[in-house]
Amino acid sequence: MQDLTELLRNNPYPGRGIVVGKDCVYYWIMGRSFNSRNRIFSLTEDGIQTEAHQPELVEDPSLIIYHPVRTMGDALVVTNGDQTDTIVEKGSFRDGCMAREFEPDAPNFTPRISAIVNADGSFELSILKHQESGRCLREFFAYEGADEGVGYFISTYVGDGNPLPTFSGEPIEVALAGPDEVWAALNEDNKVSMYSNVNGEVRLFNKHLGD
Repeated sequence: MQDLTELLRNNPYPGRGIVVGKDCVYYWIMGRSFNSRNRIFSLTEDGIQTEAHQPELVEDPSLIIYHPVRTMGDALVVTNGDQTDTIVEKGSFRDGCMAREFEPDAPNFTPRISAIVNADGSFELSILKHQESGRCLREFFAYEGADEGVGYFISTYVGDGNPLPTFSGEPIEVALAGPDEVWAALNEDNKVSMYSNVNGEVRLFNKHLGD
């Protein structure tokens, strides 16, 4: 098992990431361009949304403004894009993910990563990724639950590069850390915002707001 904070400290650019554990959910965004970095998280009635820190400087909102977290009945949906809304509208994690594919941002073809956490502690993670053929590979990982202090981590990328290398393999089993430690472990130059939900307590971290 890897230590989550060590894993993040050794990776300058995992991109967007989701970690799900027992009574614990983390989601963060990172950015290399000004447009990607010009964001904060804010609370909504049923979750959170991304919004521009300086709206007048937004270049293209299509892939950076969305609802990363929403509730769906007694379940929590967490994703790295507007597929959150697709999942909630369809009322099904699987159907929502099957209706979408990777992001149209060639040459990176950023994968869409998603999670659903159920009231009984079970959860599912998904990644939709580009194949050389141009088709979409949709992977799903279902868990009956997690042990105390253990989480499962998935991200869009495995590091920096041009094009950015896509996450591969199964979600990584990690030893969890507290929200402050996870936020501190993210690369200082590239991190933008983070959502944490630990034992039902939601916290938002925004670099632009001094966190």
